[in-house]
Amino acid sequence: MAAALQEVFHGHHREIAQLNHLPHNEPSAQDAAAVTAPTECPVAMTKAQQQIVQKRAKRVAEYAQAHALYQQGWTMKAISTPMGRHHRTSKKYLAASTFPERPPRRRPPSILDPYKAYLFERWHAGYRSAKELYHEVQAQGLPGKDSIVAASTSRLRPPQGRITRHRRSGSPATIVAVDKPRTPSRATWLVMRREAKLNDDEKQQLARLQAQEGAIAEAITLTQDFAALVRQRQPGQLETWLERATASGLQAFKSFAHGLRADYEAVKAGVSLMWSTGPVEGQINRLKMLKRQMYGRAGIGLLRQRVLLPT
Repeated sequence: MAAALQEVFHGHHREIAQLNHLPHNEPSAQDAAAVTAPTECPVAMTKAQQQIVQKRAKRVAEYAQAHALYQQGWTMKAISTPMGRHHRTSKKYLAASTFPERPPRRRPPSILDPYKAYLFERWHAGYRSAKELYHEVQAQGLPGKDSIVAASTSRLRPPQGRITRHRRSGSPATIVAVDKPRTPSRATWLVMRREAKLNDDEKQQLARLQAQEGAIAEAITLTQDFAALVRQRQPGQLETWLERATASGLQAFKSFAHGLRADYEAVKAGVSLMWSTGPVEGQINRLKMLKRQMYGRAGIGLLRQRVLLPT
Protein backbone atom coordinates (compact mmCIF):
# COMPACT_ATOMS: atom_id res chain seq x y z
CA MET A 1 0.00 0.00 0.00
CA ALA A 2 2.79 2.40 0.91
CA ALA A 3 4.59 1.63 -2.36
CA ALA A 4 1.46 2.44 -4.39
CA LEU A 5 0.93 5.72 -2.53
CA GLN A 6 4.61 6.58 -2.89
CA GLU A 7 4.40 6.10 -6.65
CA VAL A 8 1.48 8.52 -6.92
CA PHE A 9 3.30 11.10 -4.79
CA HIS A 10 6.43 10.65 -6.89
CA GLY A 11 4.43 11.46 -10.01
CA HIS A 12 3.19 14.69 -8.37
CA HIS A 13 6.37 15.62 -6.49
CA ARG A 14 6.25 19.24 -7.65
CA GLU A 15 2.81 19.83 -6.11
CA ILE A 16 3.89 18.24 -2.83
CA ALA A 17 7.19 20.12 -2.76
CA GLN A 18 5.30 23.41 -3.07
CA LEU A 19 3.61 22.69 0.26
CA ASN A 20 6.98 23.28 1.95
CA HIS A 21 7.19 26.83 0.59
CA LEU A 22 3.73 28.20 1.39
CA PRO A 23 3.86 31.54 3.23
CA HIS A 24 2.49 31.68 6.75
CA ASN A 25 -0.82 33.30 5.79
CA GLU A 26 -1.40 31.63 2.41
CA PRO A 27 -4.02 28.84 2.38
CA SER A 28 -3.01 25.45 0.99
CA ALA A 29 -6.40 24.82 -0.70
CA GLN A 30 -9.57 26.54 -1.81
CA ASP A 31 -11.13 26.06 1.60
CA ALA A 32 -8.93 28.54 3.42
CA ALA A 33 -11.19 28.56 6.46
CA ALA A 34 -10.64 24.86 7.12
CA VAL A 35 -6.90 24.55 6.50
CA THR A 36 -4.22 27.10 7.32
CA ALA A 37 -0.64 26.59 6.20
CA PRO A 38 1.93 26.57 9.02
CA THR A 39 5.18 28.52 9.02
CA GLU A 40 7.44 27.77 6.07
CA CYS A 41 9.78 24.85 6.73
CA PRO A 42 13.05 24.59 4.81
CA VAL A 43 13.68 21.45 2.79
CA ALA A 44 16.52 19.38 4.23
CA MET A 45 19.68 19.55 2.11
CA THR A 46 21.50 16.52 0.87
CA LYS A 47 25.03 15.74 2.04
CA ALA A 48 26.49 17.02 -1.24
CA GLN A 49 24.56 20.30 -0.91
CA GLN A 50 25.75 20.71 2.67
CA GLN A 51 29.36 20.28 1.53
CA ILE A 52 28.89 22.94 -1.14
CA VAL A 53 27.50 25.39 1.44
CA GLN A 54 30.33 24.65 3.88
CA LYS A 55 33.04 25.13 1.25
CA ARG A 56 31.52 28.42 0.13
CA ALA A 57 31.41 29.65 3.73
CA LYS A 58 35.10 28.79 4.07
CA ARG A 59 35.96 30.77 0.93
CA VAL A 60 33.94 33.75 2.16
CA ALA A 61 35.88 33.70 5.45
CA GLU A 62 39.19 33.56 3.54
CA TYR A 63 38.08 36.48 1.37
CA ALA A 64 37.33 38.59 4.45
CA GLN A 65 40.60 37.52 6.10
CA ALA A 66 42.66 38.43 3.03
CA HIS A 67 41.20 41.96 2.93
CA ALA A 68 41.70 42.42 6.67
CA LEU A 69 45.37 41.35 6.57
CA TYR A 70 46.05 43.45 3.46
CA GLN A 71 44.76 46.55 5.24
CA GLN A 72 47.17 45.77 8.09
CA GLY A 73 50.09 45.89 5.64
CA TRP A 74 50.70 42.19 5.06
CA THR A 75 52.37 41.11 1.83
CA MET A 76 50.68 38.82 -0.69
CA LYS A 77 52.86 35.85 0.29
CA ALA A 78 52.29 36.43 4.00
CA ILE A 79 48.53 36.52 3.42
CA SER A 80 48.53 33.28 1.41
CA THR A 81 50.64 31.22 3.84
CA PRO A 82 48.24 30.94 6.83
CA MET A 83 45.29 30.23 4.52
CA GLY A 84 47.17 27.50 2.66
CA ARG A 85 46.25 29.09 -0.66
CA HIS A 86 48.27 30.04 -3.71
CA HIS A 87 49.16 33.72 -3.92
CA ARG A 88 47.08 33.97 -7.10
CA THR A 89 43.97 33.14 -5.04
CA SER A 90 44.79 35.90 -2.58
CA LYS A 91 45.41 38.29 -5.47
CA LYS A 92 42.01 37.41 -6.92
CA TYR A 93 40.33 38.04 -3.55
CA LEU A 94 42.02 41.44 -3.17
CA ALA A 95 41.18 42.50 -6.70
CA ALA A 96 37.46 41.82 -6.20
CA SER A 97 35.29 44.45 -4.52
CA THR A 98 32.79 41.77 -3.53
CA PHE A 99 33.16 38.06 -2.92
CA PRO A 100 33.75 36.35 -6.30
CA GLU A 101 31.14 33.64 -6.71
CA ARG A 102 32.00 30.54 -8.70
CA PRO A 103 29.99 30.06 -11.89
CA PRO A 104 27.51 27.16 -11.68
CA ARG A 105 28.55 23.93 -13.27
CA ARG A 106 26.70 23.19 -16.46
CA ARG A 107 25.80 19.63 -17.29
CA PRO A 108 26.43 18.86 -20.94
CA PRO A 109 23.17 18.39 -22.84
CA SER A 110 21.98 14.84 -23.47
CA ILE A 111 20.25 13.59 -26.58
CA LEU A 112 17.58 12.21 -24.24
CA ASP A 113 16.67 15.61 -22.72
CA PRO A 114 13.82 16.39 -25.17
CA TYR A 115 12.20 13.04 -24.38
CA LYS A 116 12.62 12.86 -20.59
CA ALA A 117 9.25 14.45 -19.83
CA TYR A 118 7.52 11.93 -22.08
CA LEU A 119 9.40 9.00 -20.51
CA PHE A 120 8.59 10.25 -17.01
CA GLU A 121 4.88 10.50 -17.86
CA ARG A 122 4.77 7.04 -19.47
CA TRP A 123 6.68 5.50 -16.56
CA HIS A 124 4.18 6.74 -13.99
CA ALA A 125 1.33 5.64 -16.22
CA GLY A 126 2.51 2.08 -15.61
CA TYR A 127 4.71 1.36 -18.65
CA ARG A 128 7.94 -0.10 -17.19
CA SER A 129 9.60 -1.86 -20.13
CA ALA A 130 12.72 0.08 -21.11
CA LYS A 131 12.80 -1.56 -24.53
CA GLU A 132 9.20 -0.58 -25.33
CA LEU A 133 9.78 2.96 -24.10
CA TYR A 134 12.90 3.13 -26.28
CA HIS A 135 10.92 2.14 -29.36
CA GLU A 136 8.35 4.85 -28.58
CA VAL A 137 10.91 7.66 -28.28
CA GLN A 138 12.86 6.26 -31.21
CA ALA A 139 9.75 6.72 -33.33
CA GLN A 140 9.73 10.34 -32.18
CA GLY A 141 13.30 10.85 -33.42
CA LEU A 142 15.69 9.68 -30.68
CA PRO A 143 19.02 8.91 -32.42
CA GLY A 144 20.67 6.97 -29.59
CA LYS A 145 20.64 3.32 -28.54
CA ASP A 146 18.28 1.61 -26.11
CA SER A 147 20.96 1.61 -23.40
CA ILE A 148 20.50 5.34 -22.74
CA VAL A 149 16.76 4.82 -22.09
CA ALA A 150 17.50 1.82 -19.87
CA ALA A 151 20.00 3.86 -17.83
CA SER A 152 17.51 6.70 -17.42
CA THR A 153 14.59 4.49 -16.33
CA SER A 154 16.81 2.50 -13.96
CA ARG A 155 17.05 5.59 -11.76
CA LEU A 156 13.28 5.47 -11.30
CA ARG A 157 13.28 1.87 -10.08
CA PRO A 158 13.42 1.22 -6.32
CA PRO A 159 16.51 -0.71 -5.20
CA GLN A 160 15.93 -4.43 -4.66
CA GLY A 161 17.47 -6.59 -1.96
CA ARG A 162 19.07 -3.73 -0.05
CA ILE A 163 18.12 -1.96 3.17
CA THR A 164 19.23 1.64 3.49
CA ARG A 165 18.99 3.33 6.87
CA HIS A 166 18.73 7.10 7.07
CA ARG A 167 19.06 8.99 10.34
CA ARG A 168 17.65 12.48 10.32
CA SER A 169 17.59 13.41 13.99
CA GLY A 170 16.99 17.10 14.52
CA SER A 171 16.07 17.77 10.90
CA PRO A 172 13.06 20.04 10.27
CA ALA A 173 9.71 18.37 9.70
CA THR A 174 8.72 18.82 6.07
CA ILE A 175 6.50 17.05 3.59
CA VAL A 176 8.90 15.51 1.11
CA ALA A 177 8.33 13.43 -2.02
CA VAL A 178 11.72 12.09 -3.01
CA ASP A 179 12.97 12.27 -6.59
CA LYS A 180 13.72 8.55 -6.60
CA PRO A 181 11.34 6.06 -4.97
CA ARG A 182 13.64 4.58 -2.31
CA THR A 183 12.50 4.74 1.30
CA PRO A 184 8.91 5.98 1.84
CA SER A 185 8.74 9.76 1.85
CA ARG A 186 7.48 11.80 4.77
CA ALA A 187 4.26 12.48 2.89
CA THR A 188 3.63 8.72 2.65
CA TRP A 189 4.54 8.29 6.30
CA LEU A 190 2.05 10.96 7.36
CA VAL A 191 -0.82 9.33 5.49
CA MET A 192 -0.03 5.80 6.66
CA ARG A 193 0.53 6.64 10.34
CA ARG A 194 -2.32 6.41 12.85
CA GLU A 195 -3.77 9.86 13.43
CA ALA A 196 -3.66 9.42 17.21
CA LYS A 197 0.15 9.20 17.02
CA LEU A 198 0.59 12.47 15.11
CA ASN A 199 1.54 15.68 16.89
CA ASP A 200 -0.05 19.05 16.12
CA ASP A 201 2.54 20.01 13.49
CA GLU A 202 2.19 16.66 11.71
CA LYS A 203 -1.61 16.94 11.77
CA GLN A 204 -1.34 20.35 10.07
CA GLN A 205 0.92 18.89 7.39
CA LEU A 206 -1.49 16.01 6.85
CA ALA A 207 -4.37 18.49 6.51
CA ARG A 208 -2.40 20.35 3.83
CA LEU A 209 -1.95 17.09 1.96
CA GLN A 210 -5.62 16.13 2.28
CA ALA A 211 -6.65 19.54 0.96
CA GLN A 212 -5.07 18.78 -2.42
CA GLU A 213 -7.22 17.77 -5.37
CA GLY A 214 -7.09 15.23 -8.17
CA ALA A 215 -4.88 12.16 -8.01
CA ILE A 216 -3.28 13.13 -4.68
CA ALA A 217 -6.63 13.40 -2.90
CA GLU A 218 -7.90 10.15 -4.45
CA ALA A 219 -4.75 8.28 -3.47
CA ILE A 220 -4.91 9.54 0.13
CA THR A 221 -8.58 8.57 0.48
CA LEU A 222 -7.97 5.06 -0.87
CA THR A 223 -4.95 4.59 1.38
CA GLN A 224 -6.68 5.72 4.55
CA ASP A 225 -9.78 3.61 3.83
CA PHE A 226 -7.64 0.53 3.20
CA ALA A 227 -5.65 1.11 6.40
CA ALA A 228 -8.91 1.47 8.35
CA LEU A 229 -10.42 -1.80 7.07
CA VAL A 230 -7.20 -3.67 7.88
CA ARG A 231 -6.76 -2.18 11.36
CA GLN A 232 -10.42 -2.52 12.27
CA ARG A 233 -10.76 -5.97 10.61
CA GLN A 234 -13.60 -5.21 8.20
CA PRO A 235 -13.49 -7.99 5.57
CA GLY A 236 -16.90 -6.92 4.27
CA GLN A 237 -15.36 -3.67 3.00
CA LEU A 238 -12.54 -5.39 1.12
CA GLU A 239 -14.46 -6.14 -2.08
CA THR A 240 -15.86 -2.60 -2.21
CA TRP A 241 -12.41 -1.14 -1.78
CA LEU A 242 -10.96 -3.35 -4.52
CA GLU A 243 -13.66 -2.17 -6.92
CA ARG A 244 -12.94 1.47 -6.07
CA ALA A 245 -9.20 0.99 -6.56
CA THR A 246 -9.72 -0.80 -9.88
CA ALA A 247 -12.07 1.93 -11.12
CA SER A 248 -9.72 4.73 -10.07
CA GLY A 249 -7.50 6.51 -12.54
CA LEU A 250 -4.36 5.56 -10.59
CA GLN A 251 -2.28 2.84 -12.23
CA ALA A 252 -0.38 2.10 -9.02
CA PHE A 253 -3.59 1.36 -7.12
CA LYS A 254 -4.97 -0.70 -9.99
CA SER A 255 -1.84 -2.86 -9.89
CA PHE A 256 -2.06 -3.16 -6.11
CA ALA A 257 -5.72 -4.22 -6.29
CA HIS A 258 -4.89 -6.74 -9.01
CA GLY A 259 -2.22 -8.26 -6.78
CA LEU A 260 -4.66 -8.54 -3.88
CA ARG A 261 -7.23 -10.28 -6.06
CA ALA A 262 -4.63 -12.80 -7.20
CA ASP A 263 -4.28 -13.89 -3.56
CA TYR A 264 -7.79 -12.96 -2.45
CA GLU A 265 -8.44 -15.78 0.04
CA ALA A 266 -5.18 -15.16 1.91
CA VAL A 267 -5.77 -11.40 1.96
CA LYS A 268 -9.32 -11.84 3.27
CA ALA A 269 -8.05 -14.24 5.95
CA GLY A 270 -5.43 -11.69 6.97
CA VAL A 271 -8.14 -9.06 7.40
CA SER A 272 -10.57 -11.42 9.16
CA LEU A 273 -8.50 -13.63 11.47
CA MET A 274 -6.54 -12.73 14.56
CA TRP A 275 -3.68 -15.14 13.86
CA SER A 276 -0.49 -14.22 12.03
CA THR A 277 2.88 -15.73 11.15
CA GLY A 278 4.63 -13.36 13.54
CA PRO A 279 5.75 -16.05 16.05
CA VAL A 280 7.06 -18.24 13.22
CA GLU A 281 8.99 -15.34 11.72
CA GLY A 282 10.41 -14.57 15.15
CA GLN A 283 11.76 -18.11 15.54
CA ILE A 284 13.27 -17.97 12.06
CA ASN A 285 14.99 -14.70 12.92
CA ARG A 286 16.32 -16.18 16.18
CA LEU A 287 17.69 -19.25 14.35
CA LYS A 288 19.49 -17.09 11.80
CA MET A 289 20.97 -14.94 14.56
CA LEU A 290 22.34 -18.01 16.39
CA LYS A 291 23.77 -19.43 13.17
CA ARG A 292 25.57 -16.19 12.32
CA GLN A 293 26.95 -15.82 15.84
CA MET A 294 28.49 -19.32 15.73
CA TYR A 295 29.57 -19.50 12.09
CA GLY A 296 33.16 -20.80 11.96
CA ARG A 297 33.44 -20.96 15.76
CA ALA A 298 31.52 -24.04 16.95
CA GLY A 299 29.96 -27.28 15.77
CA ILE A 300 26.44 -28.57 15.24
CA GLY A 301 26.26 -29.94 18.80
CA LEU A 302 26.43 -26.54 20.46
CA LEU A 303 24.10 -25.08 17.85
CA ARG A 304 21.53 -27.78 18.63
CA GLN A 305 21.71 -26.99 22.35
CA ARG A 306 21.29 -23.27 21.81
CA VAL A 307 18.34 -23.79 19.46
CA LEU A 308 16.46 -26.31 21.59
CA LEU A 309 17.14 -25.00 25.10
CA PRO A 310 15.21 -21.95 26.26
CA THR A 311 17.18 -18.71 26.45
